[in-house]
Amino acid sequence: MNDTAPVKYVWYGDDFTGASDTLATFASSGLRTVLCLGVPRTDRLKALGPLDAVGIAGAARTMSPEQMISELEPVGRYAAAMQTPLLHYKCCSTFDSSPCIGSLGAAMRILKSHVKNAFVPVVGGQPSLGRYCAFGNLFAGAGQGGEIFRLDRHPTMSVHPSTPMGEADLRMHLRAQGIDHIDLVDWRKLGDEAASREPDASIDASSADAVLFDVLDEQHLARIGDVIWRRAERAPLLAVGASSVAQAIIAHWQRIGLAPTHGADLPAKPATGPVFVLAGSQSPVTARQMKAALGSGAASFEGVRLDLSRQTPDGLDIEADAQACAALLNRGRSVLAHTGPVTEGGPSRLEVAQACGRLLKLVLDRAPAVRRAGIAGGDTSSISVEALGIWALGFAGLLSPGASLVRVHADDPRLDGLELMLKGGQMGSIDVFERLLYGRSSG
Repeated sequence: MNDTAPVKYVWYGDDFTGASDTLATFASSGLRTVLCLGVPRTDRLKALGPLDAVGIAGAARTMSPEQMISELEPVGRYAAAMQTPLLHYKCCSTFDSSPCIGSLGAAMRILKSHVKNAFVPVVGGQPSLGRYCAFGNLFAGAGQGGEIFRLDRHPTMSVHPSTPMGEADLRMHLRAQGIDHIDLVDWRKLGDEAASREPDASIDASSADAVLFDVLDEQHLARIGDVIWRRAERAPLLAVGASSVAQAIIAHWQRIGLAPTHGADLPAKPATGPVFVLAGSQSPVTARQMKAALGSGAASFEGVRLDLSRQTPDGLDIEADAQACAALLNRGRSVLAHTGPVTEGGPSRLEVAQACGRLLKLVLDRAPAVRRAGIAGGDTSSISVEALGIWALGFAGLLSPGASLVRVHADDPRLDGLELMLKGGQMGSIDVFERLLYGRSSG
């Protein structure tokens, strides 16, 4: 038995940006939630009061299947000890992964051993982010409000530098990662309340390793949430997908009285001092956001191009860059530091992300007026936040879909209360960096 207030939902985010999106999903629905960096200590959770959902931010997206064992086993044991009805493996909304890097199949095999329910739902789309699944195939927009592409033809995800998506059919994609038998509940079975019961008999009779659900709209998510939660109440289960898993469950909770009927609009407030942004993402979306923030005229940010050519025995030398950024911030200027493209023969993506982590810590140490920072890029966010040594994040406001502001819980007084934006490369509005500085009005 656990000795804390019951938690109905535990999620593990395979990178920090995605994990913080799920945090925003719960908080903006009026639910009590926190995102921890690693399996949380009981005393720390108790100090936060009763919680509906607890998140654990990790970096499995960058790991080999062997590394994922030591990363995910403690998560599975924690969820089992908490007797949580639903354990959610939160992956990227584009499901980008491979048999060797960030394998969703490996994650499913590791975590499934810690739940009693054989039913493993995979929620295939997230309409709020322009992600749609039809007949098992995933489609995604190119930036907020952009053209929709089948994933294997997406201009960014099909050529992703570490996990390019050459297959849009999620059944085939997961089969390549060792999940051999996947049933599909296509969108035609989710169209109305009567039809939402149609999958029940086939699911209950199925011996599949997982069941993939199409998603085209919010109504589909509500039907899926009903199917999943009714089974989670019978025995704890593992679910896989983006924050749409949380959206589906919340929609069902609202219907049965476990969540407020209407969530609150929680816009981010303006920063109270200079803002430091660190852009490690190589995506075209982030490039457009940087251009908007660094545009001609009275730009909102001073741009600092990081020099990644200097090597030391401990990695890339970022001392001069850290000093330049801190000097500008101490003069009251907001700074956007960016890496530029990772080129062949230069430092690896991992080396760049690790250098960004060291840079963030140095800048925060040297520019005490900074109480808000932003990080663009999934790998950069995960590694940079780990370098700070904080233990949890709480929700502080919404900037745009897929980009939220979080507040740090840390033992270090310098870091406790620091506000962070953790943004994936594909996420956020074109003016997201300016929203980080000036805030976002409600509505």
